Amino acid sequence: MTEQVISEPNARLNVTINGQNGDYPDPVSYDMDDPNIRAIVTEAVRSGYIPGIDADAGVNLESFVVDRFPATEELPPRLMVRPKTPFGHGCWICLSI
Repeated sequence: MTEQVISEPNARLNVTINGQNGDYPDPVSYDMDDPNIRAIVTEAVRSGYIPGIDADAGVNLESFVVDRFPATEELPPRLMVRPKTPFGHGCWICLSI
């Protein structure tokens, strides 16, 4: 399988929910607003469209955060949807402690 090449204004969309993580299979607009990104992810999780994330018909992402990371030389632009953390950020190192 060939890795999908993504370039601006599109982005790779990564989702973390219920201890699971996966990439949305299609590129999305980097400039899309947070409510629309959460709506796309909600439908994708409900239908089981994101590899690595189990379908959940009752998913609610209202309080989830959308992080944006611009492209670098090594990585395409990225969007990450994740739960809000009680200590203010979602640093993976902090979450694994």
